[in-house]
Amino acid sequence: MKDNSSLRPTNTRYKVAFMLFITVIINYVDRANLAIASTHIESEFGLSTVQMGYIFSAFGWTYALLQIPGGRFLDIVGSKLTYFIAIFGWSIATLLQGFSTGFLSLFGLRALTGFFEAPSFPTNNRVISSWFPEQERAGAIALYTSGQFVGLAFLTPVLIWLQHVLSWHWVFIITGLVGIAWSLFWVIKYQSVKNSKKTNQAEREHIIAGGGITDVEGTGGSGKAARRLTKEDWRKVFHPKLLGVYIVQFGLNTTVWFFLTWFPTYLGKDRNIDLATTGLMTSIPFIAAFLGVISGGFLADKLVKSGKSLGLSRKIPIVIGLVLSMVIMGANFTTNIHVIVLLLAIAFFGNGFASQAWSLVSSIAPVHLIGLSGGCFNFIGGIGGISVPIVVGYLARDYGFGPALIYIAAVAFICIVVFLTLVRKVERIGHSEDHLTPAALGVSPR
Repeated sequence: MKDNSSLRPTNTRYKVAFMLFITVIINYVDRANLAIASTHIESEFGLSTVQMGYIFSAFGWTYALLQIPGGRFLDIVGSKLTYFIAIFGWSIATLLQGFSTGFLSLFGLRALTGFFEAPSFPTNNRVISSWFPEQERAGAIALYTSGQFVGLAFLTPVLIWLQHVLSWHWVFIITGLVGIAWSLFWVIKYQSVKNSKKTNQAEREHIIAGGGITDVEGTGGSGKAARRLTKEDWRKVFHPKLLGVYIVQFGLNTTVWFFLTWFPTYLGKDRNIDLATTGLMTSIPFIAAFLGVISGGFLADKLVKSGKSLGLSRKIPIVIGLVLSMVIMGANFTTNIHVIVLLLAIAFFGNGFASQAWSLVSSIAPVHLIGLSGGCFNFIGGIGGISVPIVVGYLARDYGFGPALIYIAAVAFICIVVFLTLVRKVERIGHSEDHLTPAALGVSPR
């Protein structure tokens, strides 16, 4: 009897998505560990709320400024080496934060962490664009994106306990060591679609037939990616459609970075919840965000498979999610802590539900500029990471956290208007050469 196993596509792409999921968990724990330790750090170093806000924002400055160079580096070098350098670098910086001695050393190390994390999400997007066909891409993005909330939901109480048992220094030392180990695992195990020995031809054809961009995902960049950028390239990268998507990421990051920086302080100081309870309360919105990411991603893919246009399928979760995230300001109108946490959970669920913008970058950006476009996307989003810790720090000092929550909701509303105005028909920007088909690559669709 003929063995038909070779005719069935292997599922290596899902293993790759799981590797990204673990990487994102480490990535976001290393972003949020400062929020966990912030109260102890403020006390030990004698820092003010405003100073702490600047330390929170230090990550965002280098993270945002290095997005475009990081995306360009990714286009030339490729995902495997880029991610190894990134994970190893930010993990060393994280470990050293455990030995910081004051404002300047902590600010500098947080900035160094942002420097090395800069290429992380452009790399995630490039890997998924390579390994997944269009109809599966939103779900794959939802899977790895959910890692940021899964890790924070379940590891935040663990890190709070670790800090209580040992000291705040060990929060950074242990998370840094875990990241160093994972960087070595990544560089040993990750392979591109073309080089993977665990991927059969049927899976490769399935990926290419669905629009997977396998030709630019190798050890290094394609010749086209490595050439000098032109004014036309920059015009495409900042096309109004892509700019509208970038603005959405700014709004999403504004909400995310409130939770990554000031949320534990908001519960502990503004709402007077003790540390142990804060750890449990902090987990609830992150669990809600995880559910939002998964449900939003799979809804988007389901809409595509049911025959809805790609644009409509991506826009519906984004708009619904941004509307739900505006619920955060409702916490200003109640003193019931359970209602407050519920409203914040709904807002963060909405933020996760709207996390489909990366899939739009994959669908709109020119093929040879996906890394650079991802860098621009995260650069604009990174401005949210820079601004919200500082804005909330000043507002909390002078007026309390109420106006800060209104600010976050207002940003979400503005992003909805800009997004719907600029992003109309979803289609790839560029010439016909950017539309890679199976026939163009010498592969017959199955």
